[in-house]
Amino acid sequence: MFIPSLSDLYFVAVMVWVCMSGGAAGWEGLLADADIGWHIRTGEWILDHHAVPHQDLYSFSKSGAPWYAWEWGSDVIYGSLHRAAGLKGVVLLAGVIIALFAWTLLRRMVGRGVHLLWAMVVSLLGVGAASIHFLARPHLFTLAFLSGAVWMIELDRRESTAASAKRLWLLVPLTVVWTNLHGGFLALIAVLGLTAVGFAIEAILQGKLRRQDFQRAIRYGVLAAACAAASLINPYGYRLHQHVAEYLRSDWIRNTIQEFQSPIFRSENVLQFEALMLVGLIATGLLFRRGRIVEGLWIVYFAHMSLGSVRHVPIFVTVCAPVIAAELSDWWRAWTAGAKKSSLAGIVNQMSGDLESSFLRVSAWPFLLVGTLVAMGAPIKWPKDFPSLIFPTKMIHEHSAQILNQRLLTTDQWGDYLIYLNPQQKVYVDGRSDFYGAEIGNEYLKLTGGQWNWEQIMKKNEFTSVLLPTELPICQLLKRDPEWRVEEDSGKTILLVHR
Repeated sequence: MFIPSLSDLYFVAVMVWVCMSGGAAGWEGLLADADIGWHIRTGEWILDHHAVPHQDLYSFSKSGAPWYAWEWGSDVIYGSLHRAAGLKGVVLLAGVIIALFAWTLLRRMVGRGVHLLWAMVVSLLGVGAASIHFLARPHLFTLAFLSGAVWMIELDRRESTAASAKRLWLLVPLTVVWTNLHGGFLALIAVLGLTAVGFAIEAILQGKLRRQDFQRAIRYGVLAAACAAASLINPYGYRLHQHVAEYLRSDWIRNTIQEFQSPIFRSENVLQFEALMLVGLIATGLLFRRGRIVEGLWIVYFAHMSLGSVRHVPIFVTVCAPVIAAELSDWWRAWTAGAKKSSLAGIVNQMSGDLESSFLRVSAWPFLLVGTLVAMGAPIKWPKDFPSLIFPTKMIHEHSAQILNQRLLTTDQWGDYLIYLNPQQKVYVDGRSDFYGAEIGNEYLKLTGGQWNWEQIMKKNEFTSVLLPTELPICQLLKRDPEWRVEEDSGKTILLVHR
């Protein structure tokens, strides 16, 4: 129990990588998106009021408008951790979830007999690709929950026993919890639906057309329906689903919000996704040829979703990486079947067989590591604020009188940070793009872009202060306006105050 397994060492390595991935910022790298600021304050509001908000708490542009705090469960977790341990608790939970996600990904591959060489290669590529969205935000719960859920489906497909079939129904209560943590529960329903369709096609291709031949397809279809029904157990009922559907179908969201746009194949993590996707699509043809329709549908569907929206890349990795690793493993074993034991391929194969049992063992080391981090202060640089390289923390603290509790024009991300600093702050916009929608969103873009009606928008909203990146056109227009005075200009950020 106290001798670490290789999979446990992988968990530890990912935790260390998460700590170092922010460069000099360390754990602050997980706070690069300030959405977590309003999540924390919403969680604290829920704890104080023992209720889930149904109306806006933070804006003056849509004050009191209906609002769906659809990730309220995550908000409560983050709010509780913040009260207990500050931002340290928030980023530490994020790091643990990321490491747990990576650990389950590797264990799923090894558990299905994947050659250790390809299990490590694909898991590292997968974690690298998924890191595009490694931020302290509620979507991390989806990565962990989805990996565990697909693991259960994979076990059921391999074992086909009454016990595994019974265990699958745990996905129904899991969906209830998941729905109240993050909207990614829809990925589970998609996986179950694709699995049902895939089993039905497999039965047809095999010439099995009796009712009993479709039992697995029917079971997964019923399970998908049960999970969908379970997702209605939330503070907003079916209205949550309507809201999410409108959000995901919005052309404005898809054209404006970066994480809903197609991936740009330039960064390292997106190139890692590209490599996995290309191998996966090649494998899909072979899977279909062998009649393994279920896994082929998984790859095609989630590759399609990822090409349309970069935020689906981690979902593709979670569902499809073990399937891709299994295909690479089969190709490798077929290619090296005649290799001598003394050859490089033979030695690698021998090591894979010898080390496999160590990967499947669980020890106390991950728990000891997390416990040590919980208790540890220095020398680890735990964040006390959001990263100053991304947010104008110094300027905001030095000019709090001109910024906090003012009619302030600032970016959505900086608005999130201001809500974190002062929950009573009323902002023009923040990161809740689903709440503001196209009307306020387009007005904000026109204003900061200095378009023809910018003065009308300024007067309509009665701004008293402006805090923006200096490159925005509106800043140059206001600097020439005698009604506005430059309070501070750092070259990157400017603060203007109405005279």
